[in-house]
Amino acid sequence: MRGHVAILVTVVLLLVACTRQPGVESPAADKGATAAKEARTSQNATIERADEEGIKLSAEEILKLGIETQPAVAAEYTEEVIGYGVIISHDAIAQAAAEVDSAQATAKLSESALARARRLEGTPGAIAADAEEALAQKAVVDESALRLTRQKLSAVYGMNPPWNKPAGAVFLEQVANGNSKLLRATFPLGAMPGQAPRHLRVRHLYAQSAQNDWNVSMLWDAPADSAAPGRSFFALVKAPDAQEGERLQVWAPIGDPVSGVAVPKAAAVMSGGKFWCYVEKPENTFTRVEVDTQRISGDGYFVQQGVEAGDRIVVKAVGQLLAKETGSGEAAD
Repeated sequence: MRGHVAILVTVVLLLVACTRQPGVESPAADKGATAAKEARTSQNATIERADEEGIKLSAEEILKLGIETQPAVAAEYTEEVIGYGVIISHDAIAQAAAEVDSAQATAKLSESALARARRLEGTPGAIAADAEEALAQKAVVDESALRLTRQKLSAVYGMNPPWNKPAGAVFLEQVANGNSKLLRATFPLGAMPGQAPRHLRVRHLYAQSAQNDWNVSMLWDAPADSAAPGRSFFALVKAPDAQEGERLQVWAPIGDPVSGVAVPKAAAVMSGGKFWCYVEKPENTFTRVEVDTQRISGDGYFVQQGVEAGDRIVVKAVGQLLAKETGSGEAAD
């Protein structure tokens, strides 16, 4: 009888163990989860504190990590909109320029012939009245042909090109012979309201640096681009290495310039889904400052808050400094 009771108790204990509620952890597991949560909270708190307090290192630690700094440089930033551009082949412009020159010469010759005939009226050298009328008719026709040629040119290359201004024929000649390149720039629909921008910034598609950007200041409205909705402009570019038909990156300012500093790209480090840089202020104390990588300034990033011109910015061992600060033991993201 006692044997049967012992067996029954054993069965009951096994059933209780097997029917334990799912999701209920043992005290040891609970303790481990709590410790991990506290560690994450502590690390996040360290990151938040670093934004305000920074991290202070000894000279020996700075040397060991290999930290190097350089002074922040003052910079200006203007909000820009990006578009695309293409260098127009100059053969069509050369043909148009030749047609304008030919029509202008013909009109001038007809006008001179008519003026000479009128001066001779009443003298032995006077021509017949019907001949004078023919000269007058030809002068009108030739002047009309010149006007039509200019209108065709403006229909293709805009209403206010620089060669339509006084002493502006030299610009048409420069484009016709290839000394200046004609750029057609197009920006997204609605991105460029109002007047034409003051200038453009142009770069090769393959260029990663702003070092060789071209600044273009002579531009005017162009007819709409049938290939893409938006607003287009023509501009004269002095760019010997730009090839005809080449596609280019183009930026146009859409705001007033603001002052700040330029942060080198080498100084940016990513953590928590954001980009940061470190500023040494005061000496041997490094404070993390958020960087907006969408605001480009030369070959770096533009920052308005947290960094002043002359402040020392960390440009080497930035990832190691982040790991040291957060205590994660890992490099940057």
